[in-house]
Amino acid sequence: MLFRSGLAGAQQYPAKPIRIVNGFAAGGPTDIYARLIGQKLTAAWGQQVIVDPRPGASGNIGADHVAKSPPDGYTLFLPSFSIAVNPSIFPKLPYDVLRDFAPVTQYASVGHILLLHPSVPARNTKELIALGKKQSSNLLFSTAGHGTAGHLAGELFNMLAGVRFTHVPYKGMSLAQTDAIAGQVSMIFDSLSTGLVAVRAKRLRPIAVTTSNRQSSMPDIPTLSESGLKDYELGAWYGLLAPAGTPRDIVQRLYAEISRALKEPDARERLASLGAELVDRNPEAFAEHLRAEVAKWGKVVRAAGMKIE
Repeated sequence: MLFRSGLAGAQQYPAKPIRIVNGFAAGGPTDIYARLIGQKLTAAWGQQVIVDPRPGASGNIGADHVAKSPPDGYTLFLPSFSIAVNPSIFPKLPYDVLRDFAPVTQYASVGHILLLHPSVPARNTKELIALGKKQSSNLLFSTAGHGTAGHLAGELFNMLAGVRFTHVPYKGMSLAQTDAIAGQVSMIFDSLSTGLVAVRAKRLRPIAVTTSNRQSSMPDIPTLSESGLKDYELGAWYGLLAPAGTPRDIVQRLYAEISRALKEPDARERLASLGAELVDRNPEAFAEHLRAEVAKWGKVVRAAGMKIE
């Protein structure tokens, strides 16, 4: 994770439109956050911020594009939790997450929620586990893709519950949720950001959240840990990365403006409505967190035998 000093460049920055690459399909959490940040930066700096979706391979297509882009602050990547998992689950990545990016900020954290299609005859975690042990091969769970937080949530559920629900990956959370609502899959480990919408519309049945504590947006929904899966905990996070070599002054300017903008009342309200909490990690703290996450989830991936050839 490298920075370059570039005071002159930072003083002129931004002198042209900025592009934020989203590694997942439009409509999902990363797309929502990218547009929120883009709107705030556009309003503050007067330069257009374009959200560029490049979905596929659990965000790797978008990440690789940005890793190989000029380190000038005009091409940025909005990663999710999955970028810390991909080094362990994909044997040959075309980029190095700890070497090829300059961390800008981790700005949000959000839990996931286990949702069932109404046709599934289970009303709580205990009943779902009992059902799974009877017909595991027939129960499918959808996620935004291999190595995403939803995928890890499902595999952790399988490990702790002693069931074998089958993972069905999609190119983004909106597609995964569409098939869950249609009954093409039995359940979904959905981000609270998008899962809340399906719950409020009574399209999917909420069972439990993956975080260690209940969520203020859904206080009546228990955690998986209190539902019998002791020590179950998984929270996803979202951040912003620039290509390695981006001048430190530009990285700091991006962080300072995003930090300021997301503390505005309308932004905080928007984050809360999506089930997200503001984190506000600076570049150095985000770099440290990213290293810790790569190590932590590498152990989980190896224990679960997750691998994509």
